[in-house]
Amino acid sequence: GWASASEPRCDFEHRPRLSRHAGVWILSLWQSSLMGQTLSEIKSDPEQVPHFAQAVSDFLLEIFGSSLSSGDWCVVTSPRRRHLERNFAHMVSSDIALRIGIPFYPDTAVCSTHQRVNAVFELGNNPLQTNVIVFDDIVTTGSTLSSMSNLLRPLGKNTLFVVGINNNR
Repeated sequence: GWASASEPRCDFEHRPRLSRHAGVWILSLWQSSLMGQTLSEIKSDPEQVPHFAQAVSDFLLEIFGSSLSSGDWCVVTSPRRRHLERNFAHMVSSDIALRIGIPFYPDTAVCSTHQRVNAVFELGNNPLQTNVIVFDDIVTTGSTLSSMSNLLRPLGKNTLFVVGINNNR
């Protein structure tokens, strides 16, 4: 299909960034751009899953080194709300966990609605680890990751939010 002119795009120029959205600090690898692939194109391309997973894994290993695999870490992602069968963030998170050698907890958060802003998540699979890497493919407002924080922090989890694309230039 035709991509919307307002749909996020990414040229995959490596520009790691620490930013704050909706009260949550987020590490991102790439920024949205005027040129490049649209998010729809990225998510529909099976080759992008290992591309994202390798880049995020390398990024995390550069920052934390071997403490990731020898520590109390796991990976989760935001709930599968619209794409239940082939969920891009879910597939990337699973691949990240394999590459780093830490557990991946699918469906840690569940959401009964499809709303994207101010969603309320419920606990699905409770991670055993204290340090939780929350991965999402893109952040715009930070609302989804804020909802993940609201779910995990009361459980005593230390959360590290990592996204592929930061949609705020």
